[in-house]
Parts: sequence; C-alpha cells; structure tokens
Amino acid sequence: MGSVRRHAILDASAAVVWDFIGRPGALHEWFPITATRIEGDKRWITLPTGIVFEEDILLLDHDLRRFQYGITNNPLITNHLGTYDVIELTPSTCIVVYSTNVEPEVFALAIGAAAGEGMRFLEKKYGIPSNGGTR
Repeated sequence: MGSVRRHAILDASAAVVWDFIGRPGALHEWFPITATRIEGDKRWITLPTGIVFEEDILLLDHDLRRFQYGITNNPLITNHLGTYDVIELTPSTCIVVYSTNVEPEVFALAIGAAAGEGMRFLEKKYGIPSNGGTR
C-alpha cells in the first residue's frame, strides 16, 4: 500500500481554516480539481483532465476538525483512505495534515503531488508563521 502525508503550518486559527476546508463540497476551492458534487454521503470530484472519481464520505467531524473519505467504484484503485486534519497549535496558528493510503501504491505519487499543491495554496491564502513551514 502506498502512503503519503503532506502538511502546512498556517498563520491562521484552526477554526478559520476549518471553516474553509471543512466543507467537503468545496474541495475544488483549495485542491487541484475542477469540480465537486455531493449527494448524501457520496462525493464526486472532477480532475482537470475530466476524469471523475466517486468517493464515500466516511467521517466529517467538526469538533475534531477531521475529514475522511475513500475512493470507491474505481476499477484501478482497489483500496483508499484519505484524511485531513486541522490542528490548533496556538490560538492564532494551526497545522493542516493531509494523508492518504492507497492501492496500488503508485497512485500515492499523484495524490501526494496534488496534496502538495493544496498545501501551497493554503500557505498563500493564510500565510506561514515566521517560525513555521511546510511539508
């Protein structure tokens, strides 16, 4: 199984960042995809290439600030769990941690690259604390 993790330390409160990324239907606002559609506990994301992935929403915990999902009904991806957390460091800073486990493991490379882009977007949007950094 391929496993990848990316993170960004941000100059914003965990609550502010979660308000932005804790909306499963708004993933396309910060992650390199072009569209997101939600129906019940299902989400469909559209890649820039036009490929659509179906996902099961497994957990959306606003108190813990954690979102988990799994790609499903895909003939190439046989197992997948994606997680992102927003964790308070101080009242005015937080860390966003995105991780994924996927089979076949080669897909971890593409997901890791996309997650890195997402983290860079969040850094631009919220800034990096003078003593913080990424990945």
